[in-house]
Amino acid sequence: MDLVLALGFSFLLLLVSTLKGIFIAYPLAIAMVTFILMLWRRGFALPFLMQQAGLGCRRALPVISVLFLIGVVIASWMASGTVPALVYYGVQWIHPRLFLLTAFWLTSGVSLLIGTSFGTVGTIGLALMTMAQGSEVNSAMLAGAVIAGAYVGDRCSPMSSSALLIATVTRTRLYDNLSSMWRTSLLPLLLTSGVYLALSWWFPVHPNQTTLTLELNQVFQVEPMLLAPAIAILGLSLLKVDVRYSMLLSTGVAIALALGHQHQSPINILRFLVFGFQLHTDTSLDTILLGGGILSMSRVLLVVLLSTAFVGLFAGTRLLDTIHPYLARISNRPQRLMATGCVGVGSAAFGCTQTIAILLTEQLMRSKYEESTKGNAALALDLENTVVVLSPLIPWNIAGLVPATVLGIQAGFIPFACYLYILPLVTLIHLRFTSRPRPQLCN
Repeated sequence: MDLVLALGFSFLLLLVSTLKGIFIAYPLAIAMVTFILMLWRRGFALPFLMQQAGLGCRRALPVISVLFLIGVVIASWMASGTVPALVYYGVQWIHPRLFLLTAFWLTSGVSLLIGTSFGTVGTIGLALMTMAQGSEVNSAMLAGAVIAGAYVGDRCSPMSSSALLIATVTRTRLYDNLSSMWRTSLLPLLLTSGVYLALSWWFPVHPNQTTLTLELNQVFQVEPMLLAPAIAILGLSLLKVDVRYSMLLSTGVAIALALGHQHQSPINILRFLVFGFQLHTDTSLDTILLGGGILSMSRVLLVVLLSTAFVGLFAGTRLLDTIHPYLARISNRPQRLMATGCVGVGSAAFGCTQTIAILLTEQLMRSKYEESTKGNAALALDLENTVVVLSPLIPWNIAGLVPATVLGIQAGFIPFACYLYILPLVTLIHLRFTSRPRPQLCN
């Protein structure tokens, strides 16, 4: 009974804080104290509980340096004009009867380069929503295409913190995981593109992009060479260079462009790298082009550390062992994927963050994947094909709530975020066909 009460209280805290816009680390910390007190009353020693929480945090240590580097890369790309250039050249493609399809592919491309769904939505996504204002297109429909595209990169970009976290906790190689993810992405991407092509044709948008492109060019002096930091990341990723070295080199190129082309002072650049980029102009760009920096990622890091501490507590005290009898009934690959998806949705609904959903699902499902021949590699792929893309579909999970808030909409985007549910459905159907026993030929 005490476990049910603790879970209910924690869920309520997380839900209220998410809906009220309170930083998720505060309710996580209160929920942590609640569980520690509950387990202490059950007879666990406080030093043991703190040790287990610490062991859980240790799983996040390999992620820390990359999280800070992601913040530095985004800030340097803003200062150099790389992100503005991506937006500037991207919006040149747009055709009224291909607007939704183009929005999906533009956000997919930007998210693959910067690796963050929130950063993608806050730049190219917000620009697209601004351009569509005044048209007859359903704003929820456009937001669904934008958020779906943002999670293409959040799932399989070498700069994605979720991809890195999954590789770390499953003890797999990031680039091996990315290769597997791309193979399972092709058909869902084609199907999703077909849906957005049809919707684009039925609901044309006549964007007003003149003001946006003029402001971008006036503030940043947009030229093709500003794309060099993005090209560096892409090229080094294809060569499977360690993502940390790729980001460091890309940051160096971006800083050189910020100094030489954008005429930023060294002090300004240092401030951007630490505190995040911010414009001070009389244009609409002030609310679109901002963010990044080490401090912005410190908030993400705090959430990751608290989440891993939670999982350490659950693992060390075997608190969630009651679910194992149900998981023991899993007998084939489709059932394993379905179980991973169901556990992931439950974890995403309870934890309100994508991070908690990933960590809890990995802990609960690990034993079932140890029985398979592909083991950790299969677990990493199934986590990417379920938890990562399903978390944004939970209305109160910050994976979907934050992008929706940035775009100024409610949960109405969910039916139009097609890629997020087409991917797991296609994966499940594929497994059902490929895992059927082959008929034996008679001699």
